[in-house]
Amino acid sequence: MSHSNINKTVQLSHGGGGKEMNRLIKDIFFKAFDNPILRSEEDAACLHLSGNTAFTTDSFTVAPLFFAGGDIGKLAIAGTVNDLAMMGAEPQFLSSSFIIEEGFPIADLKTIVTSMANELKRSGARIVCGDTKVVPRGCADGLFINTSGVGRILNNGISVKNLKEGDAIIVSRDIGRHGAAILMAREGLALESELTSDCATLWPIVEQLIAANIEIHAMRDATRGGLSAVLNEWALASNVGIEVNESEIPVSNEVTGLCELYGFEPFDLANEGTFILAVPQAVAKATLEIMQTFCHCEQAAIIGHVNDIKPGKVILNTPWGSSRFLDVPQGELLPRIC
Repeated sequence: MSHSNINKTVQLSHGGGGKEMNRLIKDIFFKAFDNPILRSEEDAACLHLSGNTAFTTDSFTVAPLFFAGGDIGKLAIAGTVNDLAMMGAEPQFLSSSFIIEEGFPIADLKTIVTSMANELKRSGARIVCGDTKVVPRGCADGLFINTSGVGRILNNGISVKNLKEGDAIIVSRDIGRHGAAILMAREGLALESELTSDCATLWPIVEQLIAANIEIHAMRDATRGGLSAVLNEWALASNVGIEVNESEIPVSNEVTGLCELYGFEPFDLANEGTFILAVPQAVAKATLEIMQTFCHCEQAAIIGHVNDIKPGKVILNTPWGSSRFLDVPQGELLPRIC
C-alpha cells in the first residue's frame, strides 16, 4: 500500500496510544467536539450534577453507515439524546466510543464526526469524554459507535407505568420511515419520490411541551419494534388496555408501498425521530397545537386512547370496521437498523 493510501485510511497504529492516535483524536474528535471539559484530557470528565439525573447508554451498528436522511453519527447523537428527552430530561453530557476497523476511510470518519457535531447543536448537549479503538480488518463492519448520555430531569412524572384510563395516545409524525429508509439503502431501491429516515433530535419538541406545563404520563421514541413495541410495553407495564385506530395513524405513501412490497407492517418498522405520548384527554388538543405550531410535527395525530377493556393488550381498529390485537413484532424484521 502506498504512503498516500495509508494516510487516507485508519491504521492499527491509530489505536495504539502513540503519536498516530493522538493526531487522530486531536485532528478529528477534538476539533469537532471541542469544549473545556473534553479539552482537559483527564481520565474521566469532571461534571457538576444537581437534582434527579437521567442516564442512558446505546450502541450503534447500523448497516449501511450512510442512508437517506442521516448516517451512523447523526443516529448515535439523536438516539442517545432522545432517550434522555423521553424521560423529560434536558440532555447535558455525552460520552462517545468508536470501534473502527483497520482500513476505514478517514474522509468517511470525518463526515460522520461532523454529522455528530451538527446534531449536538440541536440539543446543546456536549461530548465530554470518549475512547478510540482500532480492530484488525474483518473484526468489525467498518465502524461501531457506543454512546452514553446524562441529563437533568425537568419533569419527574413520566413513566411506562403511568398510563391512566382515558389518556389520549398521540404520535408525533408518520411512522416507519427509518426502517424503510434502511431497507431502501440496503436493497439499492430507487423510488420515484424521496424517502428519508426520520432521524432527528426530539429535545426541542419535548422542551416546548414541558415549558407549556403539559401533563405527560408516558413518552417514548418508537425505535426498534416501532409503534407496536411501544404500545405493548405500555399496556403491560401500566396494566391497561390501549385502543388505536388504523385510519388515524399517519403513514407515508412510500412506506406503505415498501410494506406492501416486502410484506411488512408499518407499525413494526423502526423510527428514529418519532415519538408516542400518553396525555390526559383534557390536554390532548393543546398538546397537538404546541407540537404542530412550534416543532415541525405537522402530522402529529391522536391515534387512540387508554381503556380497561383488555388490560395488557393493544387493539387495532381497522378502517373496515373489524378489530384485531396489535402484537409485539416477532423475529428479525431488518437486521442492524440502528
